[in-house]
Amino acid sequence: MNFTAQDVKALREKTGVGMMKCKNALVKADGDMDKAIDILREEGIAVSEKKAGRTAADGVVLAYTDEAKKVNVLVEVNSETDFVAKNEKFQAFVQSVAKTIAEQNPADVDALMGINLDGSDRTVQENLQELVLAIGENMKIRRFVRSEGVAASYIHMGGAVGVIVNFETSDDIAATDEFKAMGKDVAMQVAAMNPLYLNPESVPAEVLDHERGIIKIQLQEDPKMANKPEKVLSGIITGKLNKYYKENCLLDQEFVKAEKHENVQQYVNSVAKKLGGDIKVTGFTRYAKGEGIEKKEENLAAEIASMVK
Repeated sequence: MNFTAQDVKALREKTGVGMMKCKNALVKADGDMDKAIDILREEGIAVSEKKAGRTAADGVVLAYTDEAKKVNVLVEVNSETDFVAKNEKFQAFVQSVAKTIAEQNPADVDALMGINLDGSDRTVQENLQELVLAIGENMKIRRFVRSEGVAASYIHMGGAVGVIVNFETSDDIAATDEFKAMGKDVAMQVAAMNPLYLNPESVPAEVLDHERGIIKIQLQEDPKMANKPEKVLSGIITGKLNKYYKENCLLDQEFVKAEKHENVQQYVNSVAKKLGGDIKVTGFTRYAKGEGIEKKEENLAAEIASMVK
């Protein structure tokens, strides 16, 4: 054997891979450390491809802001279990991915995978493959959004839900504690109330047509509406659409932290007035980890039986 226990330990520290896998790689490499690392990287590709079919619906949503450059990132990286999502190596990888997005502005996830990870001379894809090998679970960078300018963020329950809200305002106002508190409040509103749109103007026409169609059917099936004039029915439809806006448009939603009855837009306006300037909410992004991913119902007994076989 052309290597020692210290070599195995050193390889483990360099790669994060388990001791037995490191030992086996050194055996295959005849003790050559660099060759052993290449072997583990190659195995990482094989392992990640093998695990790629397994559902990764847990993980974390992370918000990152480079305040000096005014660049904001929200990214979701999935794992199979919550246990791995709390792993320090996994969390460090997600942080590096967010920094990479902020610095290099990739067009999409595919482009991201092909560029070097922040602080590494290897690509995001290669680092992800090695992490899969080291930890033993399928992992996937699912989505991200990157924006420039003033923003506020909020992360709920350690990454279960993440929000970034974008604003237009002056640098002086953005630097105040009052603005930062307001920004966090609005981001928390998005996390809690999950609005679909920013304001009524941003609701797609086809969505409004669909809602009108539902309301009209409801009115037609209501005996009390049978003899109502068209003008009255039109007013009812308008009222119901306004209710839809209040439920689904961020700026029209009732502000959940308000001591008095006001919507989010009124709350933002009150802070802007207090600070003597203008504040405009221009958009938001909300990610909930694993949303929309169909989780396979695992039969534990069958899984164990298949492993035994």
